[in-house]
Amino acid sequence: MSGMMGSLKASDGAKIVYELHGDAAAKKRAVLVHSLAMDHAYWRPVVERLVKAGASAVALDCRGHGASDKPKGPYAIERFADDLRDLQDHLGWDTAVIGGSSMGGSVTLAHAVRHPTRVAGLALIDTTSWYGEDAPKAWAGRANTAIEKGLAALIDFQLTRWFGEDFSKTRPDVLKACVDTFLANDVPAYAATCNMLGSFDLRAALPTLKMPTRILVGEEDYATPPAMAQTLHAGIPGSTYLLLPMARHLTPLERPDEVASEIIAVLNSVHG
Repeated sequence: MSGMMGSLKASDGAKIVYELHGDAAAKKRAVLVHSLAMDHAYWRPVVERLVKAGASAVALDCRGHGASDKPKGPYAIERFADDLRDLQDHLGWDTAVIGGSSMGGSVTLAHAVRHPTRVAGLALIDTTSWYGEDAPKAWAGRANTAIEKGLAALIDFQLTRWFGEDFSKTRPDVLKACVDTFLANDVPAYAATCNMLGSFDLRAALPTLKMPTRILVGEEDYATPPAMAQTLHAGIPGSTYLLLPMARHLTPLERPDEVASEIIAVLNSVHG
């Protein structure tokens, strides 16, 4: 499902590209933030379901990704969050439900902490508030592999994490699209994003989040495993938690029905 492509100049001058689906004036509005090394197209299966439910949805290419600008690093999660604010300003959306998957969930959390009045609700998907004690070293290792050996050297590692075996066998088209998108990334931007995630830690801020929040994670996700999602649930007051059986890390592609249902539930809790 293709929407209307657009772009804006962020407050630091970088171009941010996005795809808007549905009526931008709809009362129910969602901003969707993709996983590391993906782009706006990542959300199309979910967006199709949101639009059928009467919502408007915008999916951006985060800076360093897709057709958005790829400024020189280092990158900061706060700047990624400010890009969401700038996108909302561009669209005239004072508030919206923000949904993020993996890296996108980290950006979504940062946006909610940094700009809480702009966030009506949250959908946190296969994500975390902190990647663990060894995160700086682990993420730096991934960045260095990309720089030294190229992104193709990481494909086997990614394939085992992205999807369960059954999905990979039955939907080779989705798998190929993800591989193609991953390989098209700018290596310095990818490395800068990896290092940004290595230093990411918003655990202490979770109790300050008061907006309706739904958390979901694949049962077999070992990139951001259920324990990380449970930490989010324990830390964010009034949040809900859903475990998706037999799903792995990229559940917006693997399980779009359940992911869309959770985002719609947040939209309905905000707007009735």
